[in-house]
Amino acid sequence: MRRLSTVLMAAAAVTALSVSAAKADIVIATAGPMTGQYASFGQQMKAGAEQAVADINAAGGVLGQKLVLEVGDDACDPKQAVAVANQMVNKGVVFMAGHFCSGSSIPASQVYEEEGVLQISPASTNPKLTEEGGDNVFRVCGRDDQQGEVAGAFLAEKFGAKNIAIVHDKTAYGKGLADETRKNLNKAGVTEALYEAYTAGEKDYTALVSKLKQNSIDVLYVGGYHTEAGLMVRQMRDQGMDTLLVSGDALVTDEYWSITGDAGEGTLMTFSPDPRKNPVAAPVVKVFRDKGIEPEGYVLYTYGAIQAWAQAVESAGKTDLDPVIASLRSNQFDTVLGNIGFDAKGDVTAPGYVFYEWKDGQYDYLN
Repeated sequence: MRRLSTVLMAAAAVTALSVSAAKADIVIATAGPMTGQYASFGQQMKAGAEQAVADINAAGGVLGQKLVLEVGDDACDPKQAVAVANQMVNKGVVFMAGHFCSGSSIPASQVYEEEGVLQISPASTNPKLTEEGGDNVFRVCGRDDQQGEVAGAFLAEKFGAKNIAIVHDKTAYGKGLADETRKNLNKAGVTEALYEAYTAGEKDYTALVSKLKQNSIDVLYVGGYHTEAGLMVRQMRDQGMDTLLVSGDALVTDEYWSITGDAGEGTLMTFSPDPRKNPVAAPVVKVFRDKGIEPEGYVLYTYGAIQAWAQAVESAGKTDLDPVIASLRSNQFDTVLGNIGFDAKGDVTAPGYVFYEWKDGQYDYLN
């Protein structure tokens, strides 16, 4: 009788464990520059991820299980990104909606590949991420070669007879974007008057601006982030220059205007079609705005990355890496970014880049 009791207790314990395991939370993550000079982008990602998790959980979760979100701060530093990736692996994360900077996503992706974690970046545009990354690497944003093609052709068409300078911040993102833009500008038969590198994080770009002035630069293309670009345009105006600043998707933050003020008027930049204007995103956009959050930049891209993963998991019937990868490559997903899919490399099959203009403290499509 005692033995039977022991057996029954053991069986009950196993059943309880099985039920507990079946209802266990699914741990996912986002990671980006939550601190530092690019923290505005990290906050965009965090806001998007938190709302996506809240909305998915409210609708019943994924496979009937609740999602738990971990947030990692890599400060856009490659070494810190690897450390964050390892931390997330130790926390049992099965999916990473990150990172932001290409210089972080690329080294972190190697950790995720080794540990069997799916990665979908909302923002990293360097082609190497998917060209050289593992089967587990995807992105919902475009690529620098696509962005550079649009920017280079635009500069050649609109300003081919002007003096154009191209500068970059030496990062995987900034240099990659500048070089792709330069390549396409040259391909169109236009040679830049100046090609320079600058150091990110500095406050004084007087020497660079003086060189631009000496070379009578009409258009400055910046491969880099909003903080440095904002300082450059402000310091150009201080030196009496009306040089047009053109850049990429790293200027999609209100912080750019906070740095430039009226000096930023007329700045042009490339970015993917604004998901805030997508009718299918309207209910989610309203939720953010009702909370006092403007879903600019990469808020909805992070939200959309999590949506795509969640739908792929539901289709696969499990969170295991290989079935989810197969699902991502073979299905279309209804997201705030529209109906999207992924090619064999993990790049999103969605519309490319368009030009925006900063006017009166806001950015909108260039007319």
